[in-house]
Amino acid sequence: MSYLEPPPMPAPVIVMKDVGGLVADYQSQTAIYRASDREVRLHECRSACTMALGLPNVCVYPSSTLKFHVAYDPRNHQTNPQVSQQLFDSYPAAVRARLGTLTRNYKVLSGSELIELGIRDCNEPKTNEPRLMVASSAAAGKPSPAAQPGAEKPLLAGLMDKMLSVFGARGAAGAIHNRAAVSSRPAAKPALAEVLLAEIPLPPARPVELIQTAGAIAAQAPGPPATLAALAEAAQAIPLPARRPPDAAVSAVHRLALPKIITGAQRILPPGFSAYADMDR
Repeated sequence: MSYLEPPPMPAPVIVMKDVGGLVADYQSQTAIYRASDREVRLHECRSACTMALGLPNVCVYPSSTLKFHVAYDPRNHQTNPQVSQQLFDSYPAAVRARLGTLTRNYKVLSGSELIELGIRDCNEPKTNEPRLMVASSAAAGKPSPAAQPGAEKPLLAGLMDKMLSVFGARGAAGAIHNRAAVSSRPAAKPALAEVLLAEIPLPPARPVELIQTAGAIAAQAPGPPATLAALAEAAQAIPLPARRPPDAAVSAVHRLALPKIITGAQRILPPGFSAYADMDR
């Protein structure tokens, strides 16, 4: 894998063998790696590829090999002092001090030497990597915040308190919260039903009028003698409505405007006539 052909993000760039190329191409790719803080791991790197040593997130292996030389024009193989200086300035100060200067011939530095000069070893973890936090066994014995006295109750627990207070079962809510603080297994649901059935009061009794009416209706149905006798006694206790006097009933009938009933065949009068008169001819 070459330096100029990285894998997709966020995988590290692993350079197995890169023989270099145009310094301008490697400068552009190095700027991309620097901006994205991409990790670059070098195995064998030559020429312009050695510019990767200037990255903050670069590493080498003890067995790695890096080869340095001056930049030259590939068309006529003439050295380019200006580009060579840019390449040399991209190295860390310790590497520049070890190299001294760049020449036409390769100067080789092993991974072990570069690690001694301050380049990170790829086998070692990065210093800025987050560490895994492991909870201590002493923290396991601490009670949960909800179980501590005076602690603020969760939102659902507060809603449950308000709902149960309407039915007069606030004490049951406290028992439920204490039980939930000890165990959160699904088996707590039957316990909740038992507490509610034991603490919620029964609905108010029906009015006496409804009970008497129901007893009178049920007294007409067949049933055991003892039940019928009890219902008959309840039916006798129902007061009957007061009856109207006979005179009041008759006077009410007379006041009704009853329609006149006409029977038999009737003559049909033409329009404008009120009656027929029999005339002898």
